[in-house]
Amino acid sequence: MKPILDVIAIVFMALLSVAVLLVVSSFMSELSSVRAELLGFLTHAFLGDSLAAEYLILHLISTVYARRDVLPLGKFTINLSGCPRNSVFTEHIYRIIQQLVPASYRLQMTIENMNCLQLKPHKDYTANRLVSGVLQLASNTSLVIDETLLEQGQLDTRGVHNVTALGHLITWQKVDYDFSYHQMEFPCNINVLITSEGRSLLPSDCQVHLQPQLIPPNMEEHMNSLLTAVLPSILNKFRIYLSLLRLLDYSISDEVTKAVEDDFVEMRKNDPESITADDLHRTLLIARFLSLSAGQTTLSRERWLRAKQLEALRKVRLQQQKSVNGNEL
Repeated sequence: MKPILDVIAIVFMALLSVAVLLVVSSFMSELSSVRAELLGFLTHAFLGDSLAAEYLILHLISTVYARRDVLPLGKFTINLSGCPRNSVFTEHIYRIIQQLVPASYRLQMTIENMNCLQLKPHKDYTANRLVSGVLQLASNTSLVIDETLLEQGQLDTRGVHNVTALGHLITWQKVDYDFSYHQMEFPCNINVLITSEGRSLLPSDCQVHLQPQLIPPNMEEHMNSLLTAVLPSILNKFRIYLSLLRLLDYSISDEVTKAVEDDFVEMRKNDPESITADDLHRTLLIARFLSLSAGQTTLSRERWLRAKQLEALRKVRLQQQKSVNGNEL
């Protein structure tokens, strides 16, 4: 009887695999329309700012796909600056992200929270157990850190350790576990979005300054209407889109690699003071996510040029903002 059951199980799994492939193939055919709908949805959420919406899509499909020595490859932490100084906007941005991803967490970065919360997991030797911390999150969790409520104040020892732990997670994609007498690092894969009024105190891979095209008279009403207007079936398409693209393989051909290198050398010649190796790394990362967001698993010249265009627009905004208020980029 057992061999027959094994055969049935094998046939069932084969049929299931075929069915999944058919569903994926069918979904890939409507990828561009789903992307356009998602871009429009997020543009409304960002008060008409389509550039911020583009970068959020790239952020949401980013994931740590490998580690080279200590460097996590594929992470794309965004600092969305220029956010209104009230929790209504940032709270609703989090609610929207919450509807799009499998797991999420919102951390309000206030002096009180930094001084009181236990971000790092730690060992309780009295109870002889490991006590979980806020940063002990599931893989691929979207962590939204809200700095808009941060005011002047004094960080105590725990507060300093908590801010350091956040920076460590963002930079190295690792969470420290505190065993009192020693620390242990555990790798993680957490998508971090930082919302702030000015430039964040925390490190990030990319700062995008929000540039609203409209200011609704009632922010609460405007943000609520977004989620109530979108159909559950459309939200489900957005979820499938973001989840599927994270699983795609990606490569760059030797020919395109050579073209990118030549292009970068030319960029350095034209602007040696402001174009750095970090710019090349970030633009390549953006080109990767742009390609994947269109369902393409290799880099084309078109996507490379589009990545350069997005970066140019982003940098112009930061320069404009710097000239307005004199803040650092």
